[in-house]
Amino acid sequence: MKSTHFTNKGAARMVDVSSKSSSKRVAIASSKIFMKKKTFDMVAKGQHKKGDVLAIARIAAIMSVKKTYELIPLCHPISVEAVDVEFKLNIKKIFIESLVTCKTNNKTGIEMEALTAASVAALTIYDMCKSVDKAMTIDSISLLHKSGGKTGTYNKK
Repeated sequence: MKSTHFTNKGAARMVDVSSKSSSKRVAIASSKIFMKKKTFDMVAKGQHKKGDVLAIARIAAIMSVKKTYELIPLCHPISVEAVDVEFKLNIKKIFIESLVTCKTNNKTGIEMEALTAASVAALTIYDMCKSVDKAMTIDSISLLHKSGGKTGTYNKK
């Protein structure tokens, strides 16, 4: 199988998408951050002295979507037409799940943007809460769904 990200001589290159057709593309990614119950309750109740942790994490996630091409080598800069960030608080297992949905009409996918945003949301929660809980763990960063483009639809089982 021929690699798309390397020339015949092994040099890295950005994939040529100039001849591809644009299509509606959607990607949904998630991450989970596990923490102590005390930290979870503080975030859930909005009682952190630094402010609303989830509001800041949402802004960070959205901002990171716009910067993905600067962070991931060979990633195309693409127009982003929608970003939605949702947080699900799991009180039984004591974690916060970040769910990020990104949409575009483009020649290449938006999966990396959604994955980056889910990661940055969890990292921002960690950063804001590390003063009270250094034992937090970020886990399960994954692509849940992608649609559009040549490869069609993918749904994580």
